Amino acid sequence: MSEDIRYCTIIGSGPAGYTAAIYAARANLKPLLYTGKEPGGQLMITTEVENYPGYPDGRTGPEMMMDFQKQAERFDTEIVSEMITKVDFSGPVHILTTETGKVIKTHTVVISTGASAKWLGLDSEQKLMNNGVSACAVCDGFFFRGKDVIVVGAGDTAAEEASYLAKLCPTVHMLVRRDEMRASKIMQKRVLNTPNIKVHWNTETLDILGDTEVTGAKVINNKTKEESTITAEGFFVAIGHKPNTGIFKGWLDMDDLGYLLTTPGTSKTKVPGVFASGDAQDHVYRQAVTAAGTGCMAALDAERYLAAKEIV
Repeated sequence: MSEDIRYCTIIGSGPAGYTAAIYAARANLKPLLYTGKEPGGQLMITTEVENYPGYPDGRTGPEMMMDFQKQAERFDTEIVSEMITKVDFSGPVHILTTETGKVIKTHTVVISTGASAKWLGLDSEQKLMNNGVSACAVCDGFFFRGKDVIVVGAGDTAAEEASYLAKLCPTVHMLVRRDEMRASKIMQKRVLNTPNIKVHWNTETLDILGDTEVTGAKVINNKTKEESTITAEGFFVAIGHKPNTGIFKGWLDMDDLGYLLTTPGTSKTKVPGVFASGDAQDHVYRQAVTAAGTGCMAALDAERYLAAKEIV
């Protein structure tokens, strides 16, 4: 390998990035990984993770990401705590630029920049994060069995979250800003036909209540301007996610929401040698285990690309 050109550079950490690094390192690709602005990704704001195979007693999100990082480093992955802010995919060798202006030349790029949950922007939301406030019912719903919860949102994601939580919780309060949902007709029907989901129309959150744990929410009816309090022990924000893919606009194909498009069944983007993994290209499952799986795919695709080009 030329000292000036890397075999494989990974943009972003989290389950996808670290898994890609483990596989690439074991294939002797000497990967370079840039952690980005959110090292560890969404799992860094997750308390207990009990649904990832191999952790029978559970693990906190930050602890799990430290495990992933240590495993990647064990195989000599070079990890840099910095952001990639610019890319150039115009030639056979890809050029990346960091926030400090450093330029990296690389034969392959694995994108694992993830997606960030959208939040309401309340101070109490940040204060009670991981203490009753969550953006993932599948991840955290189990901890609210037998407790009343609130779901904010009106799209398919909110409807899915409310339906999932309704199997675990006595009452699910669903707060919808308007007098109708944006969710698909079938998801709306599912919500409205579930007896323990109570939909609050024209309702917005003024504040999330609780000192150290969520105890409820103060809400307002947009039409009547009446304020009220809903008692609950969990508060789930389901107003969508934003993929962290802005620097790839103009270079890679994306859907209307900004998620990267790949060749079905692979991690390949439209640019040879550039591969996408994790939540940057997955708006359906958004789980640590599926992100890790696509990270594995991306590293294997990168290895095969380099072998076909006789670069390694």
